[in-house]
Amino acid sequence: MPYHEIVLPETKPETEWVRGRPLQKVSPQRTHSKLQVAMATKLSSWAAGRGDVGTEWRFRIAPPGEMRRPLVPDVAYVSNERLRPLSDEDLEVPPLAPDVPVEILSPDDRRADVDDKIDAYLRAGSALVIVVDPLRRIVELHDSSGAARLDESRAIEHPAVAGFSFAVYDLFSVLRRP
Repeated sequence: MPYHEIVLPETKPETEWVRGRPLQKVSPQRTHSKLQVAMATKLSSWAAGRGDVGTEWRFRIAPPGEMRRPLVPDVAYVSNERLRPLSDEDLEVPPLAPDVPVEILSPDDRRADVDDKIDAYLRAGSALVIVVDPLRRIVELHDSSGAARLDESRAIEHPAVAGFSFAVYDLFSVLRRP
């Protein structure tokens, strides 16, 4: 293994490198799972012909001047342009940041850990980081110019995903009881 990469064993659930330490993700509960499926489905529909969308896809992120480290967004989109030059092996665990990682907050997520991941993604090349907060029913859009908070009256739209639109209200509607 290269000495410039932090390598963690595969675990269930996955383990990421956050704020200088290994941090095992929490097994998703209903809310997290339903939001993950909704985001992945909507993003996959938009991404057809543009790139790949995956859930719990492990990436090897390398912000400038730092060791490469594993991060596992809840949902990720990577453009075909960035995937094409990768070998079959690197396609499985890409040595790059996804164009758009999506993090869905769990009740026990620490904000400092989430902010560290947002920062790492953006510095490593992500154009947009989407953070879904089910407790507050908001979505945050983070890019190199800052952050925007969207309530249920708004839609997830951004130049990094031109043509994609997902009403925040519709995203959270998947949580309603039958």
